[in-house]
This record gives sequence, C-alpha cells and structure tokens, in this order.
Amino acid sequence: MRQVRRVLPAAIGAIAWGITLCAGVVTALPCEAQTTEADRVADGNALLASRQLAIPVEGVTLAALRDTFSECRGGRRHEAIDIAAPRGAKVFAADDGRVVKLFTSVPGGLTIYQFDPQGRLAYYYAHLDRYADGLREGMALKRCDLLGYVGASGNASTGSPHLHFAVFRLGPEQQWWEGTPLNPYPALVGAASAASAAGGPTGSPSAQPPLHQGSNTCR
Repeated sequence: MRQVRRVLPAAIGAIAWGITLCAGVVTALPCEAQTTEADRVADGNALLASRQLAIPVEGVTLAALRDTFSECRGGRRHEAIDIAAPRGAKVFAADDGRVVKLFTSVPGGLTIYQFDPQGRLAYYYAHLDRYADGLREGMALKRCDLLGYVGASGNASTGSPHLHFAVFRLGPEQQWWEGTPLNPYPALVGAASAASAAGGPTGSPSAQPPLHQGSNTCR
C-alpha cells in the first residue's frame, strides 16, 4: 500500500502521515513509513521540550489544562489541545518566532500560524475573536507577545469560547499548512515544572519574557 497523506482543513491542523480514526481503524502503512513517522514525532517532541513553552492564554494555569490531543473530534483525533477561557481573554505567543500566516476558514475561524526561530516547529492558534492591533504576517515575536483574544469563531460552540492550540513538526519545505502533529500538553507541563524548580523563568534577566515568577504563565 502506498503512503497516504492526510490533509486536514488548514484552519484545524496540519497534514500528517496516515489516518487515525476514532473507531480504532488505522490505515496500514509500510514498515518504513511507520518508522519514519515515529522518528518525526520523536524528533519533534524533543524539539518541543527544549522550547520552554508559555501557556498561551491569559489567566490559565497548568492545573486548568486538559490533554485533549487524542480525543475524537468529527471521527478523527483532535491533535491539539483546547484551552477554555472567557471570550476576550488574551492569547499570547507560546514561544519566540514569527507570524507566518493569518488565516480565516470555516472550521478554525480566525487563526494564526507561527514558526519557531529555526523554522522547525509551527504553532497554530484558532477560534480567535480578533487579532491584536498591529499583528501582521512576517512579524517577529517574543514569547508572551500579545497575538489576539479568545473567541468562538469557526466551528467552535458559541457558548464555549476557547483557544484551539496545535503544534506540528515542519518538513524541509517549511510549509505552514503541512507537518507532523505533536502533543503540546507534555511540553507545557515540562516547562511549568522547570520554571517551578528554578523559582522562575530560566535565562538572563535582560532576556526574560514577561512570565510570572515560578511558572510558565504570561503576565
């Protein structure tokens, strides 16, 4: 069987290799393809763990996060985490990098694609109510920079505003719509543990992003 590329709507996630259905049916891929996919995920997770992500929503602590990455949504894995917050809560950049694409679609509503500084990881923020003033494609970002505000645009329930936050490992082409989905939840937990153990964010004071002392939540 040839390798199958799964294309999700651009405003919901990235292209991945193979299809995982919630009914438990997984397309059979050649052993080589399975190994390659596992390598991509392992490599991506290692990169993600090294980035010391900030929780990208105002007022949300680690205790309030839920790992919804593997939950079923529309017959497929969610491949993102939903971060519940009041409409209008600030959405922050989880990492340094740059804005690559501002995109509006039926499923994701108002969305942002951000690359990390090396162009190896893409961060995806969806269901926004509006963008921050002055946000534009190509704009350089620092962790905890304001990106926009929580909403329920796209196919989100109007009564359940939240941020749909996804991460994927980019391929060599660095295409904003394509990559291997990675679970951001363990990386957020790891970053919070590291900040707590250090008594605050790591790094020199002059380089510190505006994080609360002893946590990875933005001020």
